[in-house]
Amino acid sequence: MIGGPFFVLVVLGILGTGLVAGVFCGFSTFVMRGLAALPPAQGVAAMNAINVAAVRPAFMTVFAGSAALSALIAVVTFVVWPEEGKAELLLGSALYLVGSFGLTIVANVPRNDRLARLTPGAPEAAVYWPAYVREWTFWNHVRTVASAAAALVYIVALA
Repeated sequence: MIGGPFFVLVVLGILGTGLVAGVFCGFSTFVMRGLAALPPAQGVAAMNAINVAAVRPAFMTVFAGSAALSALIAVVTFVVWPEEGKAELLLGSALYLVGSFGLTIVANVPRNDRLARLTPGAPEAAVYWPAYVREWTFWNHVRTVASAAAALVYIVALA
């Protein structure tokens, strides 16, 4: 059984990845639907405001901190190589680092950056908005599942 400081590290990993999964789930299930129901100019303006507010310590500590914890869990797993749970610990770390953190960088952030360059009431924004909502939400669904799966696999590692 995993014990000591490594146990605490994994529990923190569970908490962080689970919290991120919850945030992403909220966006996938009701925030994006609400924004999509707005006229494009209002939806674009609201999403741009949300994207600015997201890059603050409250969320970034959990989001980036969970990536750091996942990386640390993977490194400690390689060094300590516990007999029980090693595959689960490595899988949980990969799920979060690639499926949540990495996917944010390559799929969601570029869409956010493109949206931020548009003037909310401009015709280009109205044209891009439906594609943005559809594509961003799809990748957010993937991030949600990856974050939740990471938490679940970490839990399995402790069982």
